[in-house]
Amino acid sequence: MSYRTVVMYMEIGCFVICVSGWILVCSTMPTEIWTWSEVDSIVLTTSNYFSNLWKDCISDSTGVSDCKGIPSMLALNWDIHMCRALIIICIILSFFGSILVLVGMKCTKIGGSELANARVTFAGGMNYLIGGMCSMVAFSYYGNKIRAEFQDPNFKAQKFEIGVGVFIGWGGSSLLVAGGLIYSIFAGHEGCKSSSEKKYLAYPVPDAYTAAPMKKSPVPSARTEISGSRKSRTISSSSSGSGSSRGSSRGSSSDSSRGSSRGSSRGSSISGISRTTKTSATNAQV
Repeated sequence: MSYRTVVMYMEIGCFVICVSGWILVCSTMPTEIWTWSEVDSIVLTTSNYFSNLWKDCISDSTGVSDCKGIPSMLALNWDIHMCRALIIICIILSFFGSILVLVGMKCTKIGGSELANARVTFAGGMNYLIGGMCSMVAFSYYGNKIRAEFQDPNFKAQKFEIGVGVFIGWGGSSLLVAGGLIYSIFAGHEGCKSSSEKKYLAYPVPDAYTAAPMKKSPVPSARTEISGSRKSRTISSSSSGSGSSRGSSRGSSSDSSRGSSRGSSRGSSISGISRTTKTSATNAQV
């Protein structure tokens, strides 16, 4: 059996549990026996008193009951208003939770993708969970109030006991909390896990055992070209320097040889002139 099949059966079971709890909570609203008390004589019970959040009732020994609605809404205590509001909120949230769960369940195939269905189911489970907590707070507070008044020795008014409506409300609230919690855990895990995998696997990861082809970057080639051009420049500069040194040495040697030849020719010409002048002077004296 696959994981999807297990989750599908789990969703069906939780849906049945949550709908049963919602029906039980709704059934407590018309139930008259949230609190009850007996007034008896030595032998027979003469009358019974019972009430809920909306009305007070009395019945006699013949079984005839008479109920009277609470006359003033503003004259009630704040705790009665709080319990009414919390139970109505629970009913509304559970109704919308049932719709969301029907849309998001895997067996209905009404929603879109698996991720969208998981998120819709998670929203429905949260509605069930919040609604169950609201009704649990209302029934627990009302039951604790009845218990405190019954056990208080200084409470002089008529004492009541916890009726069947409060127990039914506790059972329905427990079913809503349990079903909503299971929905929230499984659907939330699936929805958050799918979103995280989609987020982190957006970029393909290469296999560790396959060699990925490497692309040659243009930076090393550019660097080699630059180094080659620099080398050619240094070589040309060195060759030009050596050529210039050679030319200078050649030029200096040729200039020195030319200067020496010119100096020797000038000296020979001067010595020739002096000789001619000396011969001419001797001839003149003779």
